[in-house]
Amino acid sequence: MLYTYHLKTPPEGFLSITAQVKGAVAESGVQSGICVVFCPHTTAGITINENADPDVQTDLLLAYRAAFPDCAAFRHCEGNSAAHAKASAMGSSATVIIENGILLLGTWQGIYFCEFDGPRNRTFYVKIIEAR
Repeated sequence: MLYTYHLKTPPEGFLSITAQVKGAVAESGVQSGICVVFCPHTTAGITINENADPDVQTDLLLAYRAAFPDCAAFRHCEGNSAAHAKASAMGSSATVIIENGILLLGTWQGIYFCEFDGPRNRTFYVKIIEAR
C-alpha cells in the first residue's frame, strides 16, 4: 500500500510526520511488515530522531549548517548547493519495522521531514509492505 502526503515547509526545519506515518500503518491494517518513508526531493530528507525535546532538532540544524555552510565556490546556478549537501548526508528515506500493527519506534523516537531549501510545497510517500 502506498500513501502520499503533502506539506508546506518553513525555510528550514524538521517537521514531525510521525502521526501521518502511524496513521498509514493503522489504515493499512498490516500487522507485521515494514514501513518505508521516502522523500522525492533533492534538498530535503527523512530522519528518525528524538521527539521529546525540540532542542534536538534545533541542535541538528545548527550541526548541519556548520558541516555544510554555503560556499561562494559552489557552481550550481540555483544557489542551493548547501541544501543538496545536507539532504544527501541526511538521506531520503527511513525504514521502520511494523509488528502487532504498530511501528517499532523507540520510546523517544519520531519521524521527521527535514527541509533545507524552503519554504516549499513538498510531498513524501509511505509504503507499507506486509510480511509473508
